[in-house]
Amino acid sequence: MTTAIDADRRTPDLADIRQIEQFLYREARLADEHDYDSWEALWTDDALYWVPVDGGNYDPVKHVSVVYDNRRRITTRLEQLRTGKRYAQSPPSYLRRVVSNIEILGTETKDCGDTDTVVGANFVLYESKPRGKEIWAGRYTYRLRVIDDEIRLVGKTVVLVDNAEAIPTLGFLI
Repeated sequence: MTTAIDADRRTPDLADIRQIEQFLYREARLADEHDYDSWEALWTDDALYWVPVDGGNYDPVKHVSVVYDNRRRITTRLEQLRTGKRYAQSPPSYLRRVVSNIEILGTETKDCGDTDTVVGANFVLYESKPRGKEIWAGRYTYRLRVIDDEIRLVGKTVVLVDNAEAIPTLGFLI
């Protein structure tokens, strides 16, 4: 039997790399295990989830992206995954990712006064499915904010290492 450790319930400190790492590891585990309800609960109402086509040195509103989801579209994407009818994920891929080289890159203050902490990390994701195996690698850029004494995900940008090449079916949470 595993007993959950009830972490100290103080307000998270986004200057504490260990707290950030624990949040990012949890986010990765929830995505890998297809725990869509818990993963979705990590996001803020003004969230953006972006996977650019070729490195992201452009305005995603004016150019095509692999994924460019606002909060409503994140919910729609997860509803599609929950149905089990998404061909690319039927049955769901087995996923495991390693998140590493986590670093605090700075902060950004929004016009509304919210301050987000920008965090970068490398990742390698192993995907196994009946049609074969894929290895995905790249760089994450996260935007994090503390809301109601919880670290929340404001943004996640995923730049794939091989982003200049054709991308095989990407029907899961990268």
